[in-house]
Amino acid sequence: MSTDHARGIPGPGPVVSLEGVTISRGGRTLIRDLDLQIQPGEFVAVLGPNGAGKSTLLKVLLGEHKPDSGTVLVDGRAPGDRGTHLGYVPQQRAFDPGITLRGRDLVSLGIDGTRWGPGWSGRRGEKRRIVEDSLARLEAGKLADKPLGRMSGGEQQRVRVAQAIACDPCVMLCDEPLLSLDLTGQRTVASVLDRRRREDDTAIVFVTHEINPVLPMVDRVLYIVDGRYRIGTPDEVFTTEVMSDLYSSPVEVLRVRGQIVVVGDTQHLVAEPWSTGHHHHDDDDHGHGAH
Repeated sequence: MSTDHARGIPGPGPVVSLEGVTISRGGRTLIRDLDLQIQPGEFVAVLGPNGAGKSTLLKVLLGEHKPDSGTVLVDGRAPGDRGTHLGYVPQQRAFDPGITLRGRDLVSLGIDGTRWGPGWSGRRGEKRRIVEDSLARLEAGKLADKPLGRMSGGEQQRVRVAQAIACDPCVMLCDEPLLSLDLTGQRTVASVLDRRRREDDTAIVFVTHEINPVLPMVDRVLYIVDGRYRIGTPDEVFTTEVMSDLYSSPVEVLRVRGQIVVVGDTQHLVAEPWSTGHHHHDDDDHGHGAH
């Protein structure tokens, strides 16, 4: 692919392509022989129990972790290529209370070195407009001048999402972006991502422990358990038969008032309620010293 294709405009074909990809970490195979192509504008939710490899999959797409085998392309390029048009919302970790960086400063970092490169200084007015627009989309304009260290966890998360949008990405990788947000905040972030993919054809790869807050906008689910996986629409993946097969244990899938409820006696399925806003340590980072 040429190096001059415009930011935010997907090239031909899938914007994420994984062919025969096997990923291991800490001596354990997390995903085996994964084939997945994600098209422009597609919303793909990545689910599975703690330790399944969800965050490590994002790190492979970021170029921070090399797969054992297979081919990976993001925006038509090798993962980690500086020309890749990629937005990233990391798994939340609180900023140090003493940090004085403001909300607008963090969002600006999403632009620096990408859209503008070293020559953006002559276009500060346009950069400022993008920063303000990104914050406004998250209903976070009032956070522009607030120090990150004085923001609540939910406020910090809104700013992180604004930063990812500010770089005008073709692909957004979101690692538990709804953590620490109340129901209103969850809906705001989810609707911003949905609007982004519909209006700008940005593909969304959305790691989550809970499908229901984003269920109406999900095109496909990648569900990972013990190295195995299933890909399909929510209706195809969330069935008693498929989930029982994935977990190698009896699992029942119920639909209650438009919500999906997965019930089983395996400890894999034990999770804190969404409303607690507690931080779930995903996967692979847990117990391997990679933070």
